[in-house]
Amino acid sequence: MHASGFSEFSPSQRKDPRWGTIISPDRERLDDPLQLNSFINKDFGLGDLERLAPHLWLLSKHDGGNISPLHRQFVKGRRIFTTEDIRLRLVWYYDRIFIKPLPQYITSHAFWSEYLISSPLNPSKALNQKDEIRKTLLGFLRTYSYLITHESDFYIAQEQHLIPKDVTWTQLSNFMMRFESIIDDDVARRFHYGELRLTRLNFYSRLILHKRNFQRVHSQYGSYFASCYGPLLFTFATLSLLLNAIQVEMAVEQVNLENRWFGFWDGCRGFSITCLVLTILLSLWLAVLFLYKFVMEWVYALSQQRMRKASNLTA
Repeated sequence: MHASGFSEFSPSQRKDPRWGTIISPDRERLDDPLQLNSFINKDFGLGDLERLAPHLWLLSKHDGGNISPLHRQFVKGRRIFTTEDIRLRLVWYYDRIFIKPLPQYITSHAFWSEYLISSPLNPSKALNQKDEIRKTLLGFLRTYSYLITHESDFYIAQEQHLIPKDVTWTQLSNFMMRFESIIDDDVARRFHYGELRLTRLNFYSRLILHKRNFQRVHSQYGSYFASCYGPLLFTFATLSLLLNAIQVEMAVEQVNLENRWFGFWDGCRGFSITCLVLTILLSLWLAVLFLYKFVMEWVYALSQQRMRKASNLTA
């Protein structure tokens, strides 16, 4: 199925059925199989994301179809950012999502048949690690069948330069239909999952990959420290409120020693104690809420993992 790409994407490919030339980012013609092998592995090598793949069930729902179409990305308030890094494919960070465009060469029947399908007559042209690359490409193409489900998604993809301009909606639909039935066993483990949250990737990369982050998001000191302002201001405001309430309580005790202004003393004392209790309760509530959400996500992830293992055993 994957060897029958649609060559009508590029009219020039019909003239040359071999179609063995790819232009690299530095504008070099990759006629040499060694150069081509290096380029393809760089373009679609998952790297440390493949090492993280067995643990992705901790980060996301174990469902390769957990991908919102392009029009839904806008509904969610996300902006689409083009990236050539396959590791960032369908990774989102707050109001942005990163999507790798569809390279024209991987839609070529000649490319698949000549470089990715085992050929006893010409094995030298087969890519190194071709099985891994083929699974990555199949998973990559399958994600487009989830991203582009309506004609409106097709026009968004063209506006964002995710697909070639000369492709029609009918051509793309016919092409993507071939990848909808692909199962997880045929794709790379990363594509057993859909969208991934970058904040979680960065967090678990420290624990699993022993890296500071999966992808650095702050390139300036200003933006890095700005991300700390919110928690610091909240902590400062909470401590200030607690200290002020304690200070008021201690001050009104001095008024009570002189046995004057008893009503005022009693009101100030009650108000300061109320502020202390409310501040402590609010802090505890936020901590419990965070802990609850964290635990529930783990419970959901573990239950999904158990259900998936049980279904695999019964299959």
